[in-house]
Amino acid sequence: MSNYAGERTLSQLFGDSFAELAKLVQNEIDLARAELRDKVTLIGGAIALIAAGAVLLIPALVLFLYAVAAWLIMLGLVAPLAYFVTALGAGVIAVALLLTGVGRISNGALKPTVTIGELERDKNLAKELIQ
Repeated sequence: MSNYAGERTLSQLFGDSFAELAKLVQNEIDLARAELRDKVTLIGGAIALIAAGAVLLIPALVLFLYAVAAWLIMLGLVAPLAYFVTALGAGVIAVALLLTGVGRISNGALKPTVTIGELERDKNLAKELIQ
């Protein structure tokens, strides 16, 4: 069997295919790193803004709750009951907000979806190469 100039053997073709597959996998790993770095940066910035907002919101909320309690006292409630009702209302709202926030930070929100899709395509490509 003679080998014409420019033709490559089957083993060379397989070697080249696997080298290309290795490059592709490395590119996917790089993509995953970049995507996760972006997600971490996004979360870090969001946490900083949430913390700054909470620091400024707490005094305003306390004054608002005092105003609600004072309004209830003006309506005829005794002071301890007015403060209790105000605190209970604020507590219910706080729990609802906390549960909503925790629900939004689910595993699906932080999943690197682009990378996973690319890896699925690469897996299918590798299967086709092997067949």
